Amino acid sequence: MAAKKNTGQRRERLEQQIQFIIEVDKVKNIFRQTYLSDRQRKENDAEHSWHLALSAVLLKEHIEEDVDLTKVIIMVLIHDLVEIDAGDTYAYDDAGAATKREREVKAADRIFGLLPADQETYFRELWDEFEEYETAEAKFAHLLDNFQPFLLNDASDGRSWAEHGVRKSQVCRRNAKVPETSEIIWEKMLEVMDKHIAQGNLKAD
Repeated sequence: MAAKKNTGQRRERLEQQIQFIIEVDKVKNIFRQTYLSDRQRKENDAEHSWHLALSAVLLKEHIEEDVDLTKVIIMVLIHDLVEIDAGDTYAYDDAGAATKREREVKAADRIFGLLPADQETYFRELWDEFEEYETAEAKFAHLLDNFQPFLLNDASDGRSWAEHGVRKSQVCRRNAKVPETSEIIWEKMLEVMDKHIAQGNLKAD
């Protein structure tokens, strides 16, 4: 009897996990303001998250503190799932930023709530840790979340910056914590910003 109950619990757990897997497929339809490197279209959240996970493996050697890489990878893979409900808020959209937290917390409650309780807790705690931006893992995850679109902006000739009239001070403010996470990456970002100011794609203020 105990074995049958265990099988029933496992089936229920599997059904919850499948429901979550199917639900988060919707993240493939959430498009960002960042163009792909070939400039043909904008990337979606799923592509963005995959790119961050790969970048985490490659760039870990350039950060100042040691981190749990598995934790960082999971963090970046789930950090934008809330945008299924909340939508993407452009990095330099001040009006959208005013309501972003409320929208995303509500989305996190619903989406992670589809999972079995233990996995709901684990994913939600990782998402909250990312949002709080205090641990070494969260800082690295945020660096990746900012650096990847930054690199695509560079590769696409600053197209998104130019379209939105972005200023260097805005980029610097958004990336204010990058130097404490990786000095060499911050130096590269400054170099790229100066290049695009010279090209007229980024405003110098």
